[in-house]
Amino acid sequence: MMKKAIALLMTGTMALSLAGCGSASSTATTASASAAPASSVAASTAAASTAAASTAAASTAAASAAASTVAASTAAATGNNSKIKIGMVTDVGGVNDGSFNESSWKGLEQAGKDLGCQVKYLESKTDADYAPNIETFQDDNYDLIICVGYQLADAVKTAATENPKQKFAIIDDSTNSNLPNVTCLMFKQAQASYLVGYVAGLTTKTNTVGFVLGMSTDTMNQFGYGYCSGVLDANPKCKILQQNANSFADTATGKSAATSMVTNGADVIFHAAGGTGLGVIDGCKDAGIWAIGVDTDQSSLAPKTVLTSAMKRVDNACYDAAKQLCAGTLKSGVVTYDLASKGVDIASTTTNIAPDVLKKVEDVKAKIISGAVVVPETKKDFEAKYGKVYKLAK
Repeated sequence: MMKKAIALLMTGTMALSLAGCGSASSTATTASASAAPASSVAASTAAASTAAASTAAASTAAASAAASTVAASTAAATGNNSKIKIGMVTDVGGVNDGSFNESSWKGLEQAGKDLGCQVKYLESKTDADYAPNIETFQDDNYDLIICVGYQLADAVKTAATENPKQKFAIIDDSTNSNLPNVTCLMFKQAQASYLVGYVAGLTTKTNTVGFVLGMSTDTMNQFGYGYCSGVLDANPKCKILQQNANSFADTATGKSAATSMVTNGADVIFHAAGGTGLGVIDGCKDAGIWAIGVDTDQSSLAPKTVLTSAMKRVDNACYDAAKQLCAGTLKSGVVTYDLASKGVDIASTTTNIAPDVLKKVEDVKAKIISGAVVVPETKKDFEAKYGKVYKLAK
């Protein structure tokens, strides 16, 4: 938008210059007669240029929003989605993190194939890339911008507030749910984490399991509350080693955390750490113990090491958002995916889970869906039942 605004500003300035040349004699006469100082003329010219810049910027923003709205309306009316453009901005984990971002892109990519819309992603290497990546999609008149992860919440808030006609969707953040142009895609990740915790508690031979978290936030801690609840409900005597890696893109730290937990007796380790979790799986593979993946079915990364994965169907959420946009039915507010809606679950690959364990997991899954088992999602609810067991080491 800034580039277009500058171009229009230059055009406006040239017009002012041409107008000045065409009336030079009369301007000189008027100046002489009124004794107006040269600084006043310069100030007037500068003010006019500034006004032109403001008008240009506003016009550019309005034109971009109008173009996106027309494209979406036309697609909804005709069923032709070829002009619909949907962009995805990753968090720092990158599109090849084997987890959160990768699954989101697969869902959007599939939507592009099935629906005929245009899809593209931009990777964020650092959090400083969030706003520029969003702006790039805005400048290119994308109809919907999907932002992957709560870390983009501030950038989305700023962009959505400044560009009320631009549609956004964001995964794992509900703080922007009050904005009329933002769709918040939320998940009951505690439920999926409970199920893999249940598997871990019934599978461990040492009565010691591990948990590696990418970053400690209210959203991410839901993985921990769910996992620890599942472990302890399945095996009250089990010890749970825990570590906060404080990064979603540090495989070395992930592997180091796994190695340390193995040294302390863990024989099953669950990670909710994005790219950092790849290091956890690698460490488990080296030690010959079980790893539990997250977000997507990570069994392909190490078939003889990954016991199961806590599925968080961000791929389905991105696909749904794209489908609704093309149909003209995408709404703002919060959309929640849970076990009942098949938005979370354990992976369909169950080769490494003992049959009796799998049966017990299916039984407890039914109880969660029916409401007989309620998985805690907050520190208060978790500690009310289990005490102060959830303690992340740094």
